[in-house]
Amino acid sequence: MILAGKRLLITGVITKDSIAFHAAEQAQREGAEVILTSFGRVRRMTERAAAKLADPVDVLELDVNSTADLEALTGTLRERWGRVDGALHAIAFAPEDALGGRFMTTPPESAAKAFTTSAFSLKALAAALAPLMPAGSSIVGLDFDATVAWPVYDWMGVAKAALESVSRYLARDLGPSGIRVNLVAAGPLGTVAARGIPGFEQLAELWRAQSPLAWDVEDPAPVASAICFLLSDYSRAITGEILHVDGGFHALGAPTDPVPLT
Repeated sequence: MILAGKRLLITGVITKDSIAFHAAEQAQREGAEVILTSFGRVRRMTERAAAKLADPVDVLELDVNSTADLEALTGTLRERWGRVDGALHAIAFAPEDALGGRFMTTPPESAAKAFTTSAFSLKALAAALAPLMPAGSSIVGLDFDATVAWPVYDWMGVAKAALESVSRYLARDLGPSGIRVNLVAAGPLGTVAARGIPGFEQLAELWRAQSPLAWDVEDPAPVASAICFLLSDYSRAITGEILHVDGGFHALGAPTDPVPLT
């Protein structure tokens, strides 16, 4: 029960296949009290997923690009809980013309939309929650390794690089208040959002060929476990970190044949 007594805000749940759903599910098993967020037409899907948790939870309206929604979120959580011990930022979006091999033709407004929603939003969410967060609180974001250029990922990859930088600056500015900020760089998982990326199977196939540990694109549980670790007091001296949960893919430069043990 590493999250016993914690009050956690979880963004990014669309369906029960979402990484954020599995994080919420595991957080509950670890003793946390959870609230989800969603907005617009997707909110009904989120509410259906929320009802499938062992302990069904409320879904609060939050368009992370809306100042009014962020202010309302702060007020609602202050009234309901008085404090927030942790949050998962699982929010990313890029317009269709910013993905799928269109890097050189993407218009600036689409690149800006990818940055605002996928990277700046981490700062926006942190700023909304920080006044409610006591020392020892934790903010975790979902990442996809941005140290290299990926096939088809294009401006979302650039946005993820910005997310990594934003997390470091947040770690710097929130650390004196005792608030940690870390990212989990997950391998490709077959969520609704991921499968919407043109060429997702191309990325998944790279993991099947190269990951030293077997990587199951249909199993988000290892990522959820890492998120819960970073939200827990076990990570109390960790901030500004990117934890790779990708079967070790990031550590290799090329596929290797296994060496038989003797």
